[in-house]
Amino acid sequence: MKIIEVENLKKKFNGFTAVEGISFHINRGEIFGFLGPNGAGKTTTINMLTGMARITAGKVKLMGEDYTGSPKRAQAMMGIVPDESNLYEELSGLENLIFCGSLYGMAKELRRERAARLLQQFGLEEAAERPFKAYSKGMKRKLTIAAGIIHQPEILFLDEPTTGIDVVFARQIRNLIKELHRKGTTIFLTTHYIEEAERLCSRLAFIVRGKIVREGTVEELMKETQGENIVSFTLGGDFSAIKEEFKKHFPAYSFKVGPDNEVRIHSSSTVALFPLVRLFEEKKIPVFEAKIVRPSLEEVFVKTTGIELQKMQDRQGQKGRKGGASR
Repeated sequence: MKIIEVENLKKKFNGFTAVEGISFHINRGEIFGFLGPNGAGKTTTINMLTGMARITAGKVKLMGEDYTGSPKRAQAMMGIVPDESNLYEELSGLENLIFCGSLYGMAKELRRERAARLLQQFGLEEAAERPFKAYSKGMKRKLTIAAGIIHQPEILFLDEPTTGIDVVFARQIRNLIKELHRKGTTIFLTTHYIEEAERLCSRLAFIVRGKIVREGTVEELMKETQGENIVSFTLGGDFSAIKEEFKKHFPAYSFKVGPDNEVRIHSSSTVALFPLVRLFEEKKIPVFEAKIVRPSLEEVFVKTTGIELQKMQDRQGQKGRKGGASR
């Protein structure tokens, strides 16, 4: 069953089109993800779906009912976790959760009981009475997720859930997302981390410059590169010095130079290793390692969008440190 249906959704800001006619759906019980760079329209889309931003054009349905013109009435069925925390710095963790429960009309005893249970579930029980401003970034993110599900919503929206936090907390949050999914929560998340999208999402869409360019399960997205052959060489010299020679001898091959003197050779047919190794030897470039590479979701993303993920993540990291604008 489709819990969310989006048809030709558009958003314009003073003549600038942030989201340009996207259509997709989210099935009940799945984790659906948007993967894309800063400025792609990820946050803008979530804001429109949750009533935080006005829709310029298009239609949005929740469980078959059109709520495009009146998103407020659908918010009680949604849990919203923005990329920046919206909780109160002076309130304790427990007080923040109880207050959020009151906003959803929960009875006093129920919201207190639910808040205590979530603090325990999220490993924040010892920090329950501590003011929110004293929490670490990872703890703040966990409490914000807890606040988003205190009313047990039909669907949870997570905007960049692990950006700006350390590896340990990021792993904990991913595990919490998996547990919520296991218990039946439908989740829509945005991310710029390929590993996060691949590990968590039942289905995902690549979004670039306000447009969805590919959509499907990881297996469906991978089909595009199944016929491609890739061999990775780790070299003891500078490949760029011989790249013209390489093009001359191997016109059917393409290549991509990575960090640490790694060169990936791409071909639609089998890559002949011996002639390549011989060229490197002739040019006095040692070969430390040669291995066949299984095409990855990263390869699909780069091939589809032309965007290098490392550059995308570097830009996102800079944005996170500066506390920049929404995406």
